[in-house]
Amino acid sequence: MGLSPSSPSKSSTPTSPPRRSRSLSPMAPPLPRTTAPAQPAAGGSGSTPSSYSSSPFPPPARDYTQDLPDEILAVVFASLPPADRSACSLACARWKEVDASTRHRLSLDARAGLGHAAPALFARFAGVTKLALRSARGSGADSLSDEGAAAVAAALPSDRLARLKLRGLRQLSDTGLALLAAAAPALRKLSVASCTFGPKAFVAVLQACPLLEDLSVKRLRGLPDTAGAATAITEEIKFPQALSLRSVCLKDLYSALCFVPLVAASPNLRSLKILRCSGAWDLPLEVITAHAPGLVELHLEKLQVGDKGLAALAACRNLEVLFLVKTPECTDSGIISVAEKCHKLRKLHIDGWRTNRIGDFGLMAVARGCPDLQELVLIGVNPTVLSLRMLGEHCRGLERLALCGCETVGDAEIICLAERCAALKKLCIKGCPVSDRGMEALNGGCPSLVKVKLKRCRGVSYECIESLKVTRGESFSISLDIVLDHDAGSASENGVQETGQAQVTELADQMAGMDLPTNAAGAQSSTHTINRMRSVMSAIRRRFGNAPPQ
Repeated sequence: MGLSPSSPSKSSTPTSPPRRSRSLSPMAPPLPRTTAPAQPAAGGSGSTPSSYSSSPFPPPARDYTQDLPDEILAVVFASLPPADRSACSLACARWKEVDASTRHRLSLDARAGLGHAAPALFARFAGVTKLALRSARGSGADSLSDEGAAAVAAALPSDRLARLKLRGLRQLSDTGLALLAAAAPALRKLSVASCTFGPKAFVAVLQACPLLEDLSVKRLRGLPDTAGAATAITEEIKFPQALSLRSVCLKDLYSALCFVPLVAASPNLRSLKILRCSGAWDLPLEVITAHAPGLVELHLEKLQVGDKGLAALAACRNLEVLFLVKTPECTDSGIISVAEKCHKLRKLHIDGWRTNRIGDFGLMAVARGCPDLQELVLIGVNPTVLSLRMLGEHCRGLERLALCGCETVGDAEIICLAERCAALKKLCIKGCPVSDRGMEALNGGCPSLVKVKLKRCRGVSYECIESLKVTRGESFSISLDIVLDHDAGSASENGVQETGQAQVTELADQMAGMDLPTNAAGAQSSTHTINRMRSVMSAIRRRFGNAPPQ
């Protein structure tokens, strides 16, 4: 949402000029309210003011918002969406002033001309603590430059700004980012994406913002294309120690290894996310964990990392959250090394990418070494009764379990879960060969279970789902989504076609029994309703097949 300075508009009430109402104390008596004056009938007496005698519109009613204190008006503004709030702020001078003094979040279209408008903007919005400077796609050549950044930095409320987000600023260099950082010494969160400056710019950021706690770097275009010579890069860039940095996210960087010294210079780091970044990460993880052993949360996605990198996590004894997403070089050996040292693990997500290199042995080590495990998500991993039984016996606090694309998870595994996982509350099964026999075990098992989600489980019928709903009561929620194979042409597969035809027939019968209104207004509403129901029936026919002939 782009904002630009504008002059105060006139009040919408011509009978009385806009005035600022003072805040009312709790003991102050309420202001008297008066009813709107009665409107004179057509051709009435001359008591009507002459200014309205020739006007076809009646006199405006009294503006009751004038009785509201500024604090109440600010609460109303805070509940509005950004676009509505900006529109309402231009209603009158008082509304504009209240909005400006209480607006803490500002998102600006960071074109080249923003530098000229910055002094007036930040003079109006002096209470801004969160600022976003965005440049739309395709307008990179017209985005904010270093000269404009200098003007913005000079106008910023430096003692208040705590969060800064930069998006698509293709004309901003290391110098421009350094100017913005120097103008915000109280900055606690910085997020940059699709910009052209390089890693050296963040040296100035760490020096100018000693309170920085959260840093997110995505899709930078100014990084050197030297992924094969990461050692030389890291020796050239000397990052200052960042004692306050708690969270770092590196995403879609083709030379993210440049930031390894920055992460290693953050001894109090708690959360680290490295997502879809190129380069070999076994050795960098050893360096990072040696200097930041207090890591609590680690996300690794689509990285070239193996068991050696996972073994380095043994230094992080307080690790509670670990995400391994599409890291095909990781095997059971790496998971075992993590489980043997990181005994506080609470959340574990593994996307095996169908490489079958992580299975029962790694999960059994997790069961033995991580008794506090509460959430386990397995995608493309093939556990069996052997590991699921141990997880149920040792991880007594396991509350959330997701099994997606697990070819070995069948009825026996679900029965095992029903017997062993007493604390389980949420269960998600997608693309697994389970059937009604396994699901029926949930009738008497998992007493804490409140939600089950099934998808692409063709062996489960809707009759079984309805039976579970009746047995477990109203507090239990279960959903089944079966993706049909239209090429098979089977009308009886899992009972889905029959169920879909029955739903279509039932809807048709309900429509036939509807009483249609006779007046014009009701007919228009009825037409709208029928059109909506027709669209619903069309969607059901596409989903379940055509309705049987009547």
